[in-house]
Amino acid sequence: MATELEGGDYGVFMEKFELLPPQSQQQEKLPLHGLTFAIKDIFDISGRVTGFGNPEWARTHGPAVATSPVVLTALAAGATGVGKTVMDEMGCSIDGENAHYGTPTNPCAPDRVPGGSSSGSAVAVAANLVDFSLGTDTGGSVRVPAAYCGIFGLRPSHGLVSTENVIPMSQMFDTVGWFARDLSTLSRVSNVLLPLPADRTTKQPTKFTIPKDCFEILGSLKDQTYQILNASVAKRFGGDALDNRNLGEFISNNVPTIGKFISDFSKREAPSVPALSVISYAVGCLQRSEFKANHADWVNTVKPNLGPGIRERVHQAIAYEDGPMEDFHVLRIEFKSSLAALVKDGGILAIPTVPGSPPKLRMETAALENFRARAFSLLAIAGLSGFCQLSIPLGVRGGVPVSVSLMAHHGADRFLLSVAQELYETLKEETKKAWGSFDYSS
Repeated sequence: MATELEGGDYGVFMEKFELLPPQSQQQEKLPLHGLTFAIKDIFDISGRVTGFGNPEWARTHGPAVATSPVVLTALAAGATGVGKTVMDEMGCSIDGENAHYGTPTNPCAPDRVPGGSSSGSAVAVAANLVDFSLGTDTGGSVRVPAAYCGIFGLRPSHGLVSTENVIPMSQMFDTVGWFARDLSTLSRVSNVLLPLPADRTTKQPTKFTIPKDCFEILGSLKDQTYQILNASVAKRFGGDALDNRNLGEFISNNVPTIGKFISDFSKREAPSVPALSVISYAVGCLQRSEFKANHADWVNTVKPNLGPGIRERVHQAIAYEDGPMEDFHVLRIEFKSSLAALVKDGGILAIPTVPGSPPKLRMETAALENFRARAFSLLAIAGLSGFCQLSIPLGVRGGVPVSVSLMAHHGADRFLLSVAQELYETLKEETKKAWGSFDYSS
């Protein structure tokens, strides 16, 4: 049943309504009873047009005939849907700015972008408008807005959660994810939405890889996240669990196909990790190829009015001529295998979610090129491997949110959440210690 509501906050909602859970006598015993959630405008809801962040897409598409299984699962577990949220046009940005519908206001840093493309979903949670929200992550669209808005964001293992009745971007990478303000709520939602058996055993991580190059080269030394993570892991799980090897070097030595491309990326503008730049390049090419197959006909027929930055990215994808796709597919297989060997069962990989503070609003695209390149070098790790990744907020420093990410191998999503729950209080303690109480706000 859907009932219309009125009003809007923080520029979050495309439309507000009420999707009520099915009525039952056991209502109060349902795992998500009493929780509200928002839905990115990429998920189908029967009888409503899915807008995909662009008014011409909405105008040229009819109402959905079925509802996304993920939305139905949340409703069946007792949660109430309260509306569709603003997203970047056609999912083609990690900034969160929409030229047609406006930019949701980042409650954590109002002069900075909220992150995209699941911008409205992240802001709805950060602004305390809902308890959790649904987003999608192809290249970073859950992880980035979670980091920018100072909340938790989970990108599950690729292929684990149904993407049926979700507009596709690039099926090789498309992943349904979700946001919450606290780990308790995130875990409640994950227990419902992850189609994995409940694991009652508490498993300690056997190894915690915190690659120095990812933090010192791609991240920001000012926020001290590298030191905070190392101190927290040593305190909680013991120093023997720590592994600080450089990820770029490991990939170069264990992914043979990297050698075909590495020289092209070794002379790039610093700071960069050439091996991760290759990974990012491969992900970008594979995504453009699939985006073209999914949407070229519509773009060429409708010729939509697209906002700045989006226009160039969409047309670049539509004009894309397949590169050495066979090499990219081999690279993907090799990378998955090598990363699985590094992390192993019971291992965790920790990296910066993003390479620094959220960019200021309305920055020129050219000024963001280096930042975006570093961001995608980090984001492509989970993308190409299919591993699960959780962005964890550490607090606000100097008026901007700071986060870190934990990753685990494919299918170890519950283990990842369990480790995060064990480590989080220690992370907060070490963050306060490193920053001082004056600089820290949770």
